[in-house]
Amino acid sequence: MGGSKSKRVADDGRKSAALDENLPTVERIRKHTTTHFGFSVLSLARRGMADLPEELWEITELQKLNLSLNSLRSLPGSLGLLQNLVVLNIWGNHLTSLPPEIGRLRNLKVLFAYRNNLSEVPEELCMCSKLEVLSLANNHLTGLPASLSALVGLKKLNLSHNNITHIPGCVYTMRNLVFLQLACNNLENIADQIQALTDLKILIVEGNCIHSLPKMLCCLTKLELLNVDFNDIQNVPAEMHKLKRLEKLACHPLDKGLHIMHNPLLKPIKEVLDGGLQALYCYLKAT
Repeated sequence: MGGSKSKRVADDGRKSAALDENLPTVERIRKHTTTHFGFSVLSLARRGMADLPEELWEITELQKLNLSLNSLRSLPGSLGLLQNLVVLNIWGNHLTSLPPEIGRLRNLKVLFAYRNNLSEVPEELCMCSKLEVLSLANNHLTGLPASLSALVGLKKLNLSHNNITHIPGCVYTMRNLVFLQLACNNLENIADQIQALTDLKILIVEGNCIHSLPKMLCCLTKLELLNVDFNDIQNVPAEMHKLKRLEKLACHPLDKGLHIMHNPLLKPIKEVLDGGLQALYCYLKAT
């Protein structure tokens, strides 16, 4: 009995596969879409794909598309046809550029493009006005186009592990940012314009070449995590005691507080810090 049942299951599987082969390619792809929390979702991650099927761009109802961890070197302009996309995940490929047509994705809220080979970002990305989360980490970027100043709704921006020497000017206009990650670049300073990012809660600039922290950084009174580990900082602004939400000296990368280890801090700052963050604040208030 068991053998007969297994044979029927195998036969049914072969018939289903045969039926799939008779479907147009677009319908075969569509069969892999799912509905998750009301979103139309398609994952083609980890497929070893160097090219994408042209029929993919006909599935215009897609809202979440995952193309991560493939071998893609480029994306066609046809990407712009998927105008219902809310989330686009293309991390872990070999992309050297993004098509200008990405600007047609007017509903896009999340773009994960980290761990690629991007050396620039198209100016047209500025037209994705609903974008809230943008990760361009682990690429070869030296900056961002000024046009991205239009992304005023952006809340989280990750530019870590690139070749950036100055925080791009457009970043300072992204007034709704709560998370800004710039670790492991070639930054030498933080401009006074940082004071414009008044909603910022997390600022990570570890592993750069920053020599000093600007006084205007102390205007960011919502900061809960400030990571300046592994820089060239010798002193801190006297106004730093205003950052009252930085409640402790932190060591673990995910801990809230002030991360300031592995900097050539001068005396007496270094000695005062041995007493903890509150000791530093008391010292700064008194000076």
